[in-house]
Amino acid sequence: MRWEFHNDAPIYAQVMERVERMIVSGALTPGERLPSVRTFALEAGVNPNTMQKALTELERGGLIYSQRTSGHFVTEDQAVIASVRAELAELHTDRFLQDMRELGFTSAQTAELLHRKLENKEEE
Repeated sequence: MRWEFHNDAPIYAQVMERVERMIVSGALTPGERLPSVRTFALEAGVNPNTMQKALTELERGGLIYSQRTSGHFVTEDQAVIASVRAELAELHTDRFLQDMRELGFTSAQTAELLHRKLENKEEE
């Protein structure tokens, strides 16, 4: 299944975020070997160079590591995974709050909307 991309960020950055999500959600587990760059690129529907750039950046950030002849692996450092998870939560919260401000919602209105939504989800 090909991944969906949008035009507001570079493709490699979107690939990075998708892989980060896969790791912090547990879809990719600590120590798990990632598909080869070519296979992963084919799965995502991107150029292998784009995938390599994304993986290089993820490695630079410590979320994955590579072994010379074995490929790329998810870090086993739970602190790194927790840190990336917190960063993603912060990023998405900031985006949501910005969107709500742009829609004209006050902080109190946004909080009330979230409260109602969460109550409805608990009832389901």
